[in-house]
Amino acid sequence: MKTLGHWLASPWRRSALAVLAGALPVFAFPAPSLWWFAYVALVPWIVLIRTAPTGKRAAYDGWSGGFGYLLAVHHWLLPSLHVFIFLIAVLLGALWAPWGWLVRRFLGGAPGPGRGLAALAVLPSGWLMVELVRSWQGLGGPWGMLGSSQWQVEPALRLASVGGVWLLSFLVVAVNVSVAVLVSVRESRVPAVAGLVATAAATSAAWVWSPRPDVDGRTRIAVVQPGVVDGAASGDRRFDREERLTRQLVGRDVDLIVWGESSVGFDLGDRPDLARRIAALSRATGADILVNVDARRSDKPGIYKSSVLVGPGGPTGDRYDKMRLVPFGEYVPFRSVLGWATSVGKAAGEDRRRGTEQVVMDVGHGLSIGPMVCFESAFPDMSRHLAEDGADVLIAQSATSTFQHSWAPEQHASLAALRAAETGRPMVHGTLTGVSAVYGPSGQRIGSWLGTDASSSRLYDIPLAHGTTPYVRYGDWPVQLSLLVLAGWCVSEGVRAVRLRRPGPAPRVPPARTAHESPVRPGR
Repeated sequence: MKTLGHWLASPWRRSALAVLAGALPVFAFPAPSLWWFAYVALVPWIVLIRTAPTGKRAAYDGWSGGFGYLLAVHHWLLPSLHVFIFLIAVLLGALWAPWGWLVRRFLGGAPGPGRGLAALAVLPSGWLMVELVRSWQGLGGPWGMLGSSQWQVEPALRLASVGGVWLLSFLVVAVNVSVAVLVSVRESRVPAVAGLVATAAATSAAWVWSPRPDVDGRTRIAVVQPGVVDGAASGDRRFDREERLTRQLVGRDVDLIVWGESSVGFDLGDRPDLARRIAALSRATGADILVNVDARRSDKPGIYKSSVLVGPGGPTGDRYDKMRLVPFGEYVPFRSVLGWATSVGKAAGEDRRRGTEQVVMDVGHGLSIGPMVCFESAFPDMSRHLAEDGADVLIAQSATSTFQHSWAPEQHASLAALRAAETGRPMVHGTLTGVSAVYGPSGQRIGSWLGTDASSSRLYDIPLAHGTTPYVRYGDWPVQLSLLVLAGWCVSEGVRAVRLRRPGPAPRVPPARTAHESPVRPGR
């Protein structure tokens, strides 16, 4: 143990170990998808931080681990951003510095049962604050939230319907804290066991209490995935392939056909021939077709990514312009300062324009859909608002062709399971090049995935459900509860500090008697 302590005395060795420890949770996400590992993946990082000699060193350990975490869950961006991904991970990794300080504050030294019990509430709350801040679209969005690793666990999906992915993250961190205390803090093992029991009880209660979506109908939706199309005139050749695959759906009793993100590389106002071809497909199949146009618009300046609904008579007028753009991929923040990123990676040469509001579309057959584009499916608030606005089915149109041979396609497809469970609405994740997937209103997978090697059209028979989940009704209440926990702790610390600084009452000393005073009659 002394040898290990001596080895960790080096700041560089300690930081390197923190980076590795922070990166461990990546194995809980797809493609490895070792969901169970999430419940112990933070333990080495927590144990390392609690041994930090000072609060400042603990903050550095938190920062270093945050760097490792972000770099691991976003490693597939390296071919596009090159060295810039390291800079982003360094900057955003700093969000974990306060969390590292909190870990040492509650678990450092020999904490008693009181501190150990408080840690089970404060440390998961601190983690949620990190996820809340980094979920801002301008900082890259909520990709790789710890709770999203539980996308295929049925009890976890039930919890998602109650408190969203936020509740899952809170409980996963709470379990990690409990395990870390069990293995490293003998004095606090009782509250650690209590924490594990409480987590199991909360999961069981949610399983019994939370309402299950009542299936009250079905719909048939087809996904057209053309696969990778590169080279000259790729836009026209991709359209030809999508047209051919869509014709395979004629006579299949389809209610809606979904093409992937950037499936049409030309504005339909500039290319009426393409609009007529899509309308002909709609007439032949008997279904509206949701395409995605990535082009400079003919009716207003700028390039937009837009979900456009096309019916038998042509575009219906229903259009959704993507609101949350991918930093560097679709726009460069502070381009006047960071524009050099376009010279070292595949950053956007021209900024895309943003839409202003979400849209629910009526596609006939008594069916309303709520479209999202690309990584908007990572934002739980967007799907929640679409469910509130009356969408029967959530649709995400995506394209991850740039990251075809990485873990990104599987990670992206898994997010739709959580959005479905949170809202009680089925979700279709349709892509250009895979992975395409469909999930029912409880987050269960419908059919099989269309992998990155597939060029195909596939029809899914999807159950419909209505009603309102607790998460849709009450929103991000785990985040608000975490804010209250941290505020309460800050107030208690402030009160404690004031008490320590306040001088105590002066000791009561009997008045001194002079030589002339009588012992019987003082003062005489």
